[in-house]
Amino acid sequence: MLIKKTKSLCPTCGSVLDADIVEEEGKVWLVRTCPEHGAYRSLYWSDAEMYRRFDAYECIGKGVLNPQKAASPAGCPTDCGICQNHRSMTLLANIDLTNRCNLNCDFCFANARACGYIYEPTFDQVVGMLRMLREEKPVPVPAVQFSGGEPTMRDDLPELIRKAKELGLYQVQVATNGIRIAQEPGYIAELKEAGLSTVYLHFDGVTRETNTKLASDRRAIENCEKIGMGVVLVPTVIKGRNDHEVGAIIKYAAEHIKAVRGVNFQPVAFTGAASEDDIKKERITIPELAERIEEQTGGVIRKDYFYPVPCVVPITELVEAYTGKPQVTFTTHQHCGAATYVFITDEGMVPVNKMVDVDAFFESVEKMGAKLAKGGSINKYVTLVEGVKDLYGSTRKAEQTNTGEFLKLIGKTLVMQNFEALREFHWNALFIGTMHFMDNYNYDLSRVERCCIHYATPDGRLIPFCTYNSGPVYREQVWKAFAQPQKEE
Repeated sequence: MLIKKTKSLCPTCGSVLDADIVEEEGKVWLVRTCPEHGAYRSLYWSDAEMYRRFDAYECIGKGVLNPQKAASPAGCPTDCGICQNHRSMTLLANIDLTNRCNLNCDFCFANARACGYIYEPTFDQVVGMLRMLREEKPVPVPAVQFSGGEPTMRDDLPELIRKAKELGLYQVQVATNGIRIAQEPGYIAELKEAGLSTVYLHFDGVTRETNTKLASDRRAIENCEKIGMGVVLVPTVIKGRNDHEVGAIIKYAAEHIKAVRGVNFQPVAFTGAASEDDIKKERITIPELAERIEEQTGGVIRKDYFYPVPCVVPITELVEAYTGKPQVTFTTHQHCGAATYVFITDEGMVPVNKMVDVDAFFESVEKMGAKLAKGGSINKYVTLVEGVKDLYGSTRKAEQTNTGEFLKLIGKTLVMQNFEALREFHWNALFIGTMHFMDNYNYDLSRVERCCIHYATPDGRLIPFCTYNSGPVYREQVWKAFAQPQKEE
């Protein structure tokens, strides 16, 4: 059964093709035919019912007011630096600081050893990229993640973090394998003092079989905990390799809640050479991951507790209506990712869904936002207070007695504009999310056009994640254009 039409790529030659998203036997498939290389049928989502539930949250944004490039006649994805056809703002910008690394992971798409050359923009080039992020309109980019390669191999990382904060990026993250953080106890304190917000730690499992650097990871997390630095665990999930440990990873995160703020699972994307057998054997979709989490947490975190990223758009619209200022809007494609929260209590993990009727909560927020947006003579503060009272209706089905504390935090944030309250909320909560980046087999151009995670490049462009690392793979073009002679390591 045809669900919708889109455009995709030929996995062999990269040509843009008309494609159908179809439902067959309870699963969703991406089907297209290349005149030269024949038909391709790739798994898109493994659960059609969950696909439809997420589809209801579709929210197409307006993009940026000052795109770097004009759209080419060839169209997406052949001419990136985001153009006027792009439909989302930049929620998070990535900047590759280097392609050097002190590990050699087989599934990594960014490694100088494999490239044969060094990509490492200068300090001034990185500052130029940061300035570009802050010039985005209508809302300057709020968050940056320094990535690589391994960004801690650069000695000027603290200065770059400091500069990012100075330019107004309030969330500064480092994506790292944690080796240097584990080996040099004082290093993370130096990064925190410079203004680092979060460590995104590559963490694939809780046993030596799934995570060869487990001992190092434990030391890195311990060093972060000592100084109050927040950590997000980032496992690359590969079916048959570590998908049997996703529940144990969440449990490990809960046990280390003093440091660990979340787990962001990344189902493997086949960005290198992969056979059809590899893909069938190792592909894991967002619904399958959610099923593993439900099974391995004994039903505590259920599959239907997960929501797509754009579910929070009503909150953004409410803040925009109340403040009269444009806000960063989470209009990423509804099938790019999923997330939920659990609260870590003395009794164990309590999903936010047991504290609040999440659907009723979002409905209340949406009504508040719509009422505020109408303006007129209605006092904004009174409208908001009435709306917060309405939010309490979303707790009628709640099973936990501490629901009131959660709503007090939301009330403080909305009515008093006390965003520090959210820090308190996040300190006691564990974010559990997943983002399934695309490869040439499940490539959907409607997802590319709504991407909210963009790479900044030295030539002044912003490139969506899934054209930087797959599809046209602009990463290779950018790195080669700005390559340095190979250095001794």
